[in-house]
Formats: sequence, C-alpha cells, structure tokens
Amino acid sequence: MSSLPVLSIGKPLRFATMAAGVALALAISPLASVQAQAQTGAAVALPSFSPLVKKVMPAVVNVSASLKAGAATAEAQSDDQDDNDDDQDQAAPQPGPGGRQQQQGRGQGQQSFPQSPFDEMLRKFFEQQGRAAPRQQRERGVALGSGFIIDPTGYIVTNNHVVENADKITVIFQDDSEHPAKVIGRDAKTDLALLKIESSKPLPFVNWGSSEASQVGDWILAVGNPFGLGGSVSPGFISARGRDIHAGPYDDFLQLDASINRGNSGGPTFNLNGDVIGINTAIYSPNGGSVGIGFAIPSDLAKPVIQQLRDHGKVERGWLGVQIQQVTPELAKSLHLPKESGALVADVTAGGPAAKAGFKQGDVILSFNGHDISKVRDLPIVVAETPVGKTAPVKVWRQNAETTLSAEIAAMPDNMQVSQNGGGDGSASPSAALGLRLAPLTDDLRTQLHIGKSVKGVVVVNVTDNSPLAEFGLQRGDVIVTVDQEPATSAKQILDRLTDAKNAKDDKSVLILLNRRGVNQYVALSLKGDNKG
Repeated sequence: MSSLPVLSIGKPLRFATMAAGVALALAISPLASVQAQAQTGAAVALPSFSPLVKKVMPAVVNVSASLKAGAATAEAQSDDQDDNDDDQDQAAPQPGPGGRQQQQGRGQGQQSFPQSPFDEMLRKFFEQQGRAAPRQQRERGVALGSGFIIDPTGYIVTNNHVVENADKITVIFQDDSEHPAKVIGRDAKTDLALLKIESSKPLPFVNWGSSEASQVGDWILAVGNPFGLGGSVSPGFISARGRDIHAGPYDDFLQLDASINRGNSGGPTFNLNGDVIGINTAIYSPNGGSVGIGFAIPSDLAKPVIQQLRDHGKVERGWLGVQIQQVTPELAKSLHLPKESGALVADVTAGGPAAKAGFKQGDVILSFNGHDISKVRDLPIVVAETPVGKTAPVKVWRQNAETTLSAEIAAMPDNMQVSQNGGGDGSASPSAALGLRLAPLTDDLRTQLHIGKSVKGVVVVNVTDNSPLAEFGLQRGDVIVTVDQEPATSAKQILDRLTDAKNAKDDKSVLILLNRRGVNQYVALSLKGDNKG
C-alpha cells in the first residue's frame, strides 16, 4: 500500500487534539458568554462538522491502483530497505497518503525509522478484520489513495503519485461499490492526476473553492482513506501558506493541522462552505504517521492544471527561457540591489523568449507581468501560469538601475526542466594565489574535466583546503565565465580582482559567474577579514 510523502508529498495532516479544538471553540465564542455559561453550569457548544460531512462525503472516493510488475517489485524492495518489518512507508518527507515515501520531497532519498507499537497495533487490527496488512498489499503491488469527484459525469481528482505506475485503477465509493477508472491525464510537476469513471446516472460531486481567499487560522476539514480503513474525516485549520517543501518547481503548499496519514493522498481539504481548497499531498513526519504537519496543493494552483488535463490530457506551461538562482545578501550587495529580492538570471537559453527579449546574464528579475518576484521560486509559478503567446512586461535590475523588457511567452519544451538554482594570459602553467589554482581552458583540460566546447572562461584546477575561498564551494573543474559581469579572460585578471577585494578596507566582494558541469551559477566572493592577523 502506498503512503503519503513524509514531510512528504501526500501525507495527510492531522488535527492537534480535542483539547485544542475546545480551546479554539472557546476562543471563537465571546468571552462574556463563555463565563456566563460556566457560572450557570451550562455546556459550551462546540461546532459540529456533521452537516458538512454529510454534504461532501458522497463525493470522496478511495482510489486503488494495481501497480505494474516492475513498479511493484521496485516498491517492495524499497520498503524492505526502509525497515526490517515495518508496515509503514517512512521518511522525512513523503508523498501523500497512498504515495511514495520521501525525505525532502518527491523523488528524494528515504529515511528509515524504528518500528513503533502503533505499527504492531495496525498489523493486529488488519488481521482481526480479516484484511491484508499494508505490507502484504504493497507486495501485491497495490497503492491506496483518495480522490474526489468534480463533475457528475465522473471526473475524479487525485495525486499523480497514487496512480503513476498503475496498470489498473479502481474507484471505491462510500457504499463499497467499485468502478474501473482510466487516467485522463497526469502532471508530475504538481503531483496531480485526473481520472474518469463511467456511470449511468449523475454522480455526487464537490465544487472548487478559492485557496487564495483562505487565511491562516481558518477551519478546514480533510477527508480521505487513511490506512485503507475507508472514508474518514479530520478537522483542523490552516497553519501556514506558501510552503516550499522542495517537492517540485511549483511548490506553494498550504500547511494544515489535521490528521492526514497514509492513504489520504489525493483526498480533498474543504472549507466550511464545503468547497475544495486543497488536495492533501504530503506530510512531515519522523515516523510515517501524522504529527500535525501536512501539506495540500492549493485549489487555485490545481484548478487550471486539472482543466488542462481534462481538455488536452496534458499541461502546457509558459516558458521564459532563463536559468535563475536566489539573491543572497552577498549577491544583493555585489549587484547594488536596494533590497534582497528577485530572481538572478544565471543563464539565458539561446533562441528562447528571454534571449529574444534582450535578457542578459546578471539581470535580476524584480517583477513579471505585474507580479512582484520576492523569492526565486515565485518566478517559475507565475511564468508557468502565463498563457502561451502572451507578451509580458518584465522589470529587471541591470547595471544599478531598473529597466523593463517585454517577453513573448512560449510553450515549455517537453524535455525542459525548471532550472533554479576566450583568450588567456598566454601562460600554460596554472597560477596560484589565495589557495586558488587557475589555468587557461585548453583542449586538454576540456577533455580531462569533461567541459563542453561552448563554455568559455578560466578553469579552476584546484582549491586548497585552507583557502579562504574553499568555504564558497569552488571546485576543481569549475569554469569562471565572468568577473564582476565582465568576461573572464585570464587567471591574472581573476586573481587581481580577488586580491583587491581581500586587501580592501571595506567589505568588497567579487561577483563570479561559474559554469559547473554545464550549469551556470553566480557566486559573490567576499574576503573581508581574511587579511587580518
């Protein structure tokens, strides 16, 4: 049985405790009323979710996916490596209930934890009920998750990680009736999938709500199929917004306090109006179970993705054609930015929309199509949501001033991943200073260090352990492409700039553009204090 991602993608969130619920309910009621009721001995009425549950529960379904032979075998082997005899997929982040386990998000390494008494209790429970234990289910290659109907004709939303390796999918309703389902479309980047079942009569369904209108502290209700037990509900509230758990390029999760566990992946999170504001996808947990930190894909992000899957079977995203990285305090100072914000352009894709619009390495994107870019991850989200063919104004910081460029957004190539993160001095021998050995980029060095012919600059031959530059992460094989936004032409040029920075009285830094294994990245080298002593 698949499980939620821990920190995971797809892990269900759990509500704190009844005591916490009582405390919150009391906080909602006027203090004077509570005191009066306490003095008279009258019971304090807590909010009931029963009307909401009756309204939405018929549209929430269980999703059972029979995995392909290869996928089932791989998952069973992974489970065996995770623990000695544990029934839970465990990791520090994992996919939502019914999903694969992860440590820092989807696709990352797993982390094992000792078996807990709760695992043994679950095993005995399943045996007493005459049902297969979760591990046995996984050995048979079955992933259990949740989903919800968004249309009376039978369209169902769930997580991609619940069905991505399935060769047979069955949707189970609250009355235990089963319906075969087919995949209309999947989107791995947002971990969403759309299924379709056939029915001779209109089916119960739920409506999308606005996650943007939901606030931290709002009550929510998470519904799903934890541990394969059947339909279950968990009340809670929104703990935070805009969480990036490094699960994908478009992370913008709602953090929830609600009991979300394995099997909840793909299940809906409702507001008090019964509208879907999130899709339960991951949890953070040290043991595979809910600890009150769960993550849901916001409905405002999911809705257009699901609509594209329904209309086209795939998702078409806007593409700008830049490689970007976060603006650190050191980089902001080197670039003379008024504040530490924006997305620094480390590379511009040849022939892409940004290249045609005149973007350059070293530009800092401050806003895109009217959306401020505060953090680097803001840019991929707003670009992806931009319609293909639209011309978007982009405000950039270049050479100590703001300028505006206009880029016509293209469709992201299918094989494209979102990237975030010349002459010499005539000397054939490496130069040495500051513990840094540099050399011209000769054909022999290109071959030895596997550096492509299109890369130009000066190569790092070695960085000694005691070098003041070692802490900046310079490595053998790095190619210094530019120095303070000027082409790197020689080892002497670079070493002179670094020496000047080291001897400067103020905190002077050198802005270096590196190419490491074909990927460009800016580094601000500040040597303040290293010349003392």
